[in-house]
Formats: sequence, C-alpha cells, structure tokens
Amino acid sequence: MNRRSLCASFLLGGAFLLGAASGVLAQAQELRIGFIAPKTGIFSQLGIDMQNGFQMYVDEHNGMLGGAKVNLIVEDDQGRPDTGVTKANKLILSDKVHMLVGGVLATTGYALAPVATREKMLYIGSIATADDLGQRDFDKYPYMVRPTFVPSQPAHPLGQWACEQGYKRITLIAADYAFGHETAGGFQKAFEDCGGRIVQKIWPPLGTKDFGPYIPTIKADVDAVFALMVGPMTLQFPKQLRAAGYKKPIIGGGTNYDEFILPSMGDEVIGDVSAFMYSSALDTPKNIEFVKKYRTKYGKVPSYYSEANYTTAQWIDETMKKHAGKYPGPLEFIKTMQGIKLDAVRGPVELDDRLTAINNIYVKKVEKKKMFGYEKDELWNTVIKTYPRVSQFWTYDKNAFLKQPVYSRDFPPCKFCE
Repeated sequence: MNRRSLCASFLLGGAFLLGAASGVLAQAQELRIGFIAPKTGIFSQLGIDMQNGFQMYVDEHNGMLGGAKVNLIVEDDQGRPDTGVTKANKLILSDKVHMLVGGVLATTGYALAPVATREKMLYIGSIATADDLGQRDFDKYPYMVRPTFVPSQPAHPLGQWACEQGYKRITLIAADYAFGHETAGGFQKAFEDCGGRIVQKIWPPLGTKDFGPYIPTIKADVDAVFALMVGPMTLQFPKQLRAAGYKKPIIGGGTNYDEFILPSMGDEVIGDVSAFMYSSALDTPKNIEFVKKYRTKYGKVPSYYSEANYTTAQWIDETMKKHAGKYPGPLEFIKTMQGIKLDAVRGPVELDDRLTAINNIYVKKVEKKKMFGYEKDELWNTVIKTYPRVSQFWTYDKNAFLKQPVYSRDFPPCKFCE
C-alpha cells in the first residue's frame, strides 16, 4: 500500500470510528418514555388531555427534554388497571423504555406501582395516584413518583373551607372506588375536625350514569352535598340533581368540575365549589400564556389532566438537564427530581420526603364570564381562596397521621350518620 492509500485508509477508518461514536452518542441521548393513558373507553377524553399536555411541552422544546431526544411510546390502557399492567410490561420488556408516565385511576396507580418495584423501573404517576402509595406503603414502592397529588390532599383544605363557611351538616356522595373513598375521607376528616358533621354517605358505583335511585335518598335537612365524581359521572350528577329540584350548595372534588368536562356543562353548575391544585382560570402570567397556547393548539381550555402532564414533562426536562441529557438510572433520577423546586403553570411545586408533590390548593367557584380576552361568556373555575404549599399530610402530624388507617368506605367512621 502506498503512502497516499495508507493516508486514505486512516482517514476512512477515522471517519468510520467518528460516525460510529456519533451513532452511540445519539443512541445514548435518546430518552424512551412509555406513556400509559386511556385512549378508548369512557375515560378516553382524559387520556387525550393527558397526552396533549405532555406532547405540547415536548413540541415547545423541539422534541427534546434536558438535551435528550424524546421517543414517546403511547399505550392505551382503556382506563383498566389490568390492561395498564399488560401495557407496562410490554413497554418495559419489549420497548426498553427508561421510564413510565401516566395512568388515570387510583386503582391503576395501585396496580402499576408493584410492577415498577419488580422491574426497578421509574414510574411517574402524573395522574394515577393513591393515598397509601405516598403514605403507609411508601417504602414498598421506591420507584414511583407522584408529581401532582394524592386523592385526599385537595380534600383536606376543602373540608376546612366548608366548615369555615358555616356548613354544619353535609351529605357525602362519592364514586365507590379507591379515589372516591380517599377523597371523601379527606374531606370528612378535615370537616369534622373543624366541628362539622357528615350525616350520610352514599356510594354509587364507578361509571354510574343514572343517579335516580340515589337522589331521593339525600337528606332534606343537610346544609350542602359533598360529591366526588369522575369521567362521565361528573356531567350527569349535577344535571340530574338540579333537575330534581335540589337547590342547596354542591361542593365537589377537583375532578367534578375540571375543565375536561366544564365546557359541556350548563348553567346548573354555576356557583358550585371545588378544590384542586390547578384551575385554567388561575390569573397568573404563566397560566394565561399556557391557556392561550393550549387553546390555540388543541381548540379547548386545558384541564388538570393537561397541566399535570405538561408539568411532568417540565420536571423531566429540568431533571435531565442536571445530568447533561444522559438518563442516570431510576433512583438517581428520583434523587435529582426531588431536589428541584419547580416554577410550574399551577404555581410552585416540589416533592416531599415521600415523593409526593407539595402544591398550592385552590378553592374554585364556577362562574360564567369572560376571561383572558376571549369574547364569549364561558364557564370558568374562578379561584376564591388559595391554601399555599399543601402537603399530603395537611396540618396533621405526619407520624400520627400514618398510624391511622387509609381513608376508605369505613374510615373515618360515620359517627354522625342518621
């Protein structure tokens, strides 16, 4: 081989090695995210809002999070925990994802957390959440992060607020599954600790559309009704209750009047109050910008399902930046994520020592008005009170709180039921 040929060989060899190194680098910088959400079935709109929120943040950052190219692999769990487990196994074993994000139902959270532990897989439950995942069972599930809330978290301040309004006697009606039990339980405990009384509990099955059998049983002498509904139940319950002539106040869990369903509601919900960590009517520059961008992109106001996943993407972005775009492994990722105080659309948010978000909780009242320069009168969740930096333990001593049972159908006991 002559000198010129030898030089050419070295140059070609160097170019090959450089190209191979670039390929390895590019592969190392891909972030594979398994996104689980209902895309079919009765909870499909929630899944659409979830994916839209996450995708919007990724699109705003040119398909990158923290310097890594995002490969978002979406799987439809149909709002079924067993299907969610099947899809999670597929994402972990076949798609080799770095992390799981999503799920909707509390029961899905309870189902996916053990999968994450078994496979040592990071699971960010952007929506799927349950009290004991961040409380009594926390040590069992070190790979799951709850960046939004646990069910009783917004309900504690709402129970306090209801008591402060002078309500003394309340009927509680909630969807009969974990999220309903835990939300209602949080409301009951805070309300009764303040001096109020829950005098009746009603548990319609998850997915109930006809509340005719339940409405006549609501006691006539209560001051208000506390309701927790999800999915299509949220639309039917207030409509049917008001159509039956009920005129007393309705206080609801955050999902009752969330923006995924609020535009489909009528004037019957004006004046109803709920509490959550987000409202599209939050009058801050960051939220106004978010609402306008989201509405332009998707043709509707963002829901909590949208904001929660937008913020989840933001948190992943900020965490990956700390590792120069290289996924560090689940436990190191969680450790870094836990050290970040996020300036989110919903307001300031951080993780507590049990990997559950500490957020502002907003008490919201449904009003019909114009907001943010839009021309038509529309239904908005106007913020009427803010409880800052609410943790999953509210104002209770953490150790004492953890000694009590998880909120359920039977806890707190209905000691004032008549």
